[in-house]
Amino acid sequence: MEHSLMVEPDELEGMAGRDVFGRVIVELGGEREEIVVLGADTMESARCHLFGERFPQRIFNFGIAEQNMVSAAAGFAIAGKIPVVAAYGFLLSLRCAEQVRSDLCYPNLNVKLVTSATGFSMGTGGPTHHCLEDVAVFRSFANMTVVAPASNKETVTALRACIVEHDGPVYVRLRRNPSPEIYDGDPPPFRIGRAVVLREGSDAALIASGEPVYLALRAARELVGEGIGVRVINMPTIKPLDGEAVRAAAVETGGIVTVEEHSLIGGLGEAVCSAVCETAPGCRVLRTGIPDTFCEIGPPADLWERYGLNVEYLKGAVRRVLQKQG
Repeated sequence: MEHSLMVEPDELEGMAGRDVFGRVIVELGGEREEIVVLGADTMESARCHLFGERFPQRIFNFGIAEQNMVSAAAGFAIAGKIPVVAAYGFLLSLRCAEQVRSDLCYPNLNVKLVTSATGFSMGTGGPTHHCLEDVAVFRSFANMTVVAPASNKETVTALRACIVEHDGPVYVRLRRNPSPEIYDGDPPPFRIGRAVVLREGSDAALIASGEPVYLALRAARELVGEGIGVRVINMPTIKPLDGEAVRAAAVETGGIVTVEEHSLIGGLGEAVCSAVCETAPGCRVLRTGIPDTFCEIGPPADLWERYGLNVEYLKGAVRRVLQKQG
């Protein structure tokens, strides 16, 4: 099913992921009265207050009690509601891991977990607030779908697909800060489990999820000047992964570089490696992301530079993959 943008494109420019969520959830709430929103003192920070102003009887603040909130969401789902839980990613994936696994995923309940504080979004909060393990945790839970939109336009269509069109637990990974737009016009229809080829190329492939997709695009454009044609694949659904898109990239290019704002352990890169091993074992894969360490404290942009989330590093990774192929 195709999804149209529910807000005007010029309104999306410069908005943070949480602001997009705040707008979209109000519109979805107007369409579906079953939607309820649950927060843990995150009404303002997650922009849930906009929903509360419109639907005051359908929003619930649990205070600093995230585990109770997730278990309560299970009850709402059993009662026929569509609970949307808005909380910080490091709390949902770490503090609430047992409740998400046992209360939501085990019975396969229709609960949506949405966070706007992932990756280095809260970089100045330090390692306790960095959200770099969430994909690894939730990928391991049966029945869980993991989605990481790459831009504001894709966030709009992804939220509709995840909240009102998909039945089952979903984790939507948004960022707290404004993200560059990767689509000139309307984005293609959002389909859970489907990748989007943003740029063709036959020498190597860059596969990215979330905001780093725009880095992959920039790197690919600059590599053209070196005579290197790079395919760029936006992988907004990390689980289930689009294995066919990975297989095609592996077979047709022979070298893949993955990029993610997440630990190199358990994230997109490992998912891609698994798919390559199963379908195209001759392909070389180089993973870029956050190394196995607790990271420094600092603004998100500075941390991106510090840990290799930049265009020059990606260009170097592509060159290294090509050298290995030779």
